[in-house]
Amino acid sequence: MRTADELIRIYIQDLKAALRGADKATIQDALADAEEHLRTALENAGADAGAEAETSAVQAIINEYGEAEEIAQAYKNWEVSLPPALASTPAARRVAATANGDNPAAKKYPGFFGVFADPKAWGGLVFMLISLVTGVLYFTWAVTGLSISLGLMILIFGVPIAIIFLLSFRGIAFLEGRLVEALLGERMPRRASFTDSSLSWKERLKILLTGKATWLSIIYMILMLPLGIIYFTVMVTLLSVSISFTATPIGAIVMMAKDIPFDIFSSGDIVWTLSDPAGFMLTLLIAALGFLIGTCTMHIARWVGKVHGKFAKALLVSD
Repeated sequence: MRTADELIRIYIQDLKAALRGADKATIQDALADAEEHLRTALENAGADAGAEAETSAVQAIINEYGEAEEIAQAYKNWEVSLPPALASTPAARRVAATANGDNPAAKKYPGFFGVFADPKAWGGLVFMLISLVTGVLYFTWAVTGLSISLGLMILIFGVPIAIIFLLSFRGIAFLEGRLVEALLGERMPRRASFTDSSLSWKERLKILLTGKATWLSIIYMILMLPLGIIYFTVMVTLLSVSISFTATPIGAIVMMAKDIPFDIFSSGDIVWTLSDPAGFMLTLLIAALGFLIGTCTMHIARWVGKVHGKFAKALLVSD
């Protein structure tokens, strides 16, 4: 007769098999939910009258929870009806409906300048601006944790310190996943990755030390520093140029109103001011160029957000 732990483990394996082909984040959430529900229900059932009673209780709980195929289909349907955060906005729904062919009459994505109405572009912009701060924090914590853990490993209290740091890497990876979904719209796990609670502490420690999820999270945290520097530098540079160019007419008008000399163009004997037709046209061209650079910046933010979302998912979501 199988034990209660074996029945739960078999059910989790069946559920994972039934979810094959689904989104990795959905699979992780489904397995975590099933594990927690079954374990909690078993504890609440108070089946301590022996192995046979415990096994019967687990079987009843599994039957009440649902067949693996049924639960897998429910999660797949739920994924369709509850997409990532940014996909729930009206603009994103219109784009998704057009892409999926749900509404042939729906207006397609509104062209080059329509990027300003795309929440993913704004999310990518915010993510790139804050990535320097998060990158520094992640890199510092990862390097500090690894160095302290390795340095103290020869001492008795070095092992628990190393375990605490490794667990913190998992926690930070989960929080980063929530940030990625909120700003970039990439579906990330809404539940932390689970570990079979029936395993002994030695087996859990082995999974923590040798698990791919732990070390990929550390790699992501280290790589976020150079990526954050690049993201922040590119975005600040482009935004500065765009805003300064676009605001040129406003600056010229303000300076002229205060009787401050302001030349739009000056070369030898040729001097154009805002009151001159040539200077006025040049000012408009500079402003238009600034707006064009700003639009391109939003497209870059949208593209970087999409690529980084895939990158984060590859490293932070366990199989």
